[in-house]
Formats: sequence, structure tokens, C-alpha cells
Amino acid sequence: MSEDSNADKFIKESSILDEYNINWTQKLGAGISGPVRVCVKKSTQERLALKILIDRPKARNEVRLHVMCAHHPNIVQILEVYANSVQFPHESSPRARLLIVMEMMEGGELFHRISQHRHFTEKMASQVTKQDAPVKLCDFGFAKIDQGDLMTPQFTPYYVAPQVLEAQRRHQKEKSGIIPTSPTPYTYNKSCDLWSMGVIIYVMLCGYPPFYSKHHSRTIPKDMRKKIMTGSFDFPEDEWSQISEMAKDIVRKLLKVKPEERLTIEGVLAHPWLNCTEALDNVLPSAQMMMDKAVVAGIQQAHAEQLASMRIQDMNISLKPLNSVNNPILRKRKLLGPKPSDAIFIHDPENGGEDSNVALEKLRDVIAQCILPQAGENEDEKLNEVMHEAWRFNRDCKLLREGLQGLSWDGRVFSDKVDRLKLAEIVKLAIEEKTNLQQSH
Repeated sequence: MSEDSNADKFIKESSILDEYNINWTQKLGAGISGPVRVCVKKSTQERLALKILIDRPKARNEVRLHVMCAHHPNIVQILEVYANSVQFPHESSPRARLLIVMEMMEGGELFHRISQHRHFTEKMASQVTKQDAPVKLCDFGFAKIDQGDLMTPQFTPYYVAPQVLEAQRRHQKEKSGIIPTSPTPYTYNKSCDLWSMGVIIYVMLCGYPPFYSKHHSRTIPKDMRKKIMTGSFDFPEDEWSQISEMAKDIVRKLLKVKPEERLTIEGVLAHPWLNCTEALDNVLPSAQMMMDKAVVAGIQQAHAEQLASMRIQDMNISLKPLNSVNNPILRKRKLLGPKPSDAIFIHDPENGGEDSNVALEKLRDVIAQCILPQAGENEDEKLNEVMHEAWRFNRDCKLLREGLQGLSWDGRVFSDKVDRLKLAEIVKLAIEEKTNLQQSH
């Protein structure tokens, strides 16, 4: 039996509510696909984590890859998967979704835990690196099987290795026809993970990343890209004067631009910093830095934006106007509206009001105008019109406000030509943020 059919066999068609109680208001965390919630198995009263994805081939592949790896001690266990129709308060009808039940990880996110320590020491950072406390991977949304041919550049900006940026550069140039497609594509390997480990150690020690830019951008700014490609970073005296030379040494050896010069995982485990018998009880500045919510929020926002961008690029959808489609099923749905009898309906009396639904609909109108303008109309005027309507109902959305500032929005019209894909991405993130807020109350 193939791996695909094994994964499909793992997915249950019965209702998850037969076996689990779901706390729709308690969030364990929020990813690009939405919040991870708490569920309780009825037969054992065990608390578990519930991740929900729109049921599409990419989500099924994510489940397949996670199931393949779930036996490993450093992978979050995936216990059951249900294919159910679920309708949230902001939706006009149920949607097919995968409900993934996973083991509960009570320890929290690494940098948040560091921020809770009043005296986070260098020895503690060394122990975290060595994984004296178990660290587990939980998200397989962009996982790939490594057969020595990794080409597709997918990354989060602060942790990306030079080789992945080079793969991105060549990938974009080949796609645009600037350079011919090579018969032997440029590939990268798992040494990139060691670079990312170097970045994580650096952040643990001082509280900020080694490569960053003063200019916020949805893509990696040129100055930050240049620093990564040349391995240009330093150890500022204010934060690093009390940090050991051993710690600086392991960072330097992990942040080598050339993969062949970079420490291997065996080299990391054998490094003196991980095996030092000295006290190393100097208190690090990182915990204090990470208590600054603005700094942490900036890093998290950059990650969320990059993940959103990759999700949108993955959706190669070709749409045509509904009024040109002669489809009897669509006509019937328009008249009757789909109401599956086995769907799960999520009721939210506090935030299911008309105003919040209208606000979300106005944002969706903007995305529709970006990707599917109606024939015969002035597209720029119509975009200004629908954006003004959406703005009237969503002025309180900080993410939308900040995104529009970068697109020359003056509150009524765009003063410059608009990148419609970028606008659609910004509005999509605003919709997800408002939806997550509704579901968390």
C-alpha cells in the first residue's frame, strides 16, 4: 500500500464530536492556518491539541508527512485526523476541513519561556541547545522529503541560510526567463538547519537576531540579504561583553557562509560550549530583551508575513467570473445554499454580530476586486471604492492600517499605482487576524 493511501486510511470520516469535546475559545497558539485549540478525549479526559486545516491536497500531504515522522521522539505525536465539515461564525456555509488531534505540549514556545526567567544563564542556554529539555517539531506545512534535491526556497527571514536565498534568487530568475533553466538545478541540503541553529543560539544569548534590517518589508530587505549572504554580523559590546568566548566560537562556526566550513551536528555536540564543566552562571541579557513585547512581536510578524506569502504562492488557482459559468450545481447552491446535515457549527453569540460579519465581507470584497475585477469597469476606481468601504468598517485593525501605509493609502484613495497581489496578502492577513480574535472570545 502506498504512503498516500496509508495517510488517507488514517483519516476518519466520522464526526470528531463523537469522541472529543472541543474548547473553541481556548487557544494554545496561532499559526498561519489559524489557532491551535484544546480538545479533551471523552473516554480518558486527556487534554490534547487540535489543529484545523482547510481540506485540500496540500493539507493532506502535510498530514502524510507528519504521520511518517510521528514515531520520532522529537516530533509531536499525531493521534487522529478527522475529515469533517465545519462552519465558523464568520462563514456563510460549512467548509471541508481536516481536524488533526495531536499530543499536548505544555512547555510553551522557547523564546517565551526564556522571557519568563529572571536569571537565564549561559549554562541554561547551553542545556537548551543540547536539548536537556525535550524539544519537538509540530508543523509540517512546508515539510519536504530530503532526497538530496532540495530546491524550492521556503524559509522564515531571520533564520534563513545563504544557500536558501541563493536557491530563491536562481528560482526567480529562471521563472522570469532572465536565465535559462539549468539541467542541473541549484540545490541545498540540511546544513542549512545548522545555520538556523546558530541564529537561535545567538538570539538565546543576547535577545535579538544576528541579521536584521531597520527597514520593515514583506520580503527580506537588500541590506539584510547582503548581511546573510556575506555572513556579516558582530557581537555588540553592551550585550556580549559578559558572554564567554566558547559561546561566540560556536556561533561563528555555525554561521559560516560556505556549508563545507560550517559545523556538522556531530561537531556541535562535541563543542566545548555544550560540554563545559564550568559554572557559566553569568546572567544573559536575552530574557530582559524578550520581555519587550514590541521586539518579539516584530519577529513574530515577520515570520507570519513570510509564511502567508508562501501559502499564497502555493495556491496556483485560476478563476473565472461566476456570471460566465453555466453550472447547474452552482445555480442550485446559489438558490438553496449548502447546509450539510453532518456539519459542525461553531456558535459565538458575543462576536457573531452583524457588524463584525459586515466588516469581514467588506475586506473580502477587496480581495475579490484584486484578483477578479469585473469586465467593463474602471478597475482603479472600483478598487478605491471597495477599499474605502472596507476601511470604514476596519479602521481599528492595526495590521491593516500599517499595511496600507506602505501602499500610499490616504484614507479615501490610493495615491500611487497599487500592487494588487501585495494588497490582497495584507487584507488576507487582516481577515485572519480578525477571525482569530472572534474565535478566541
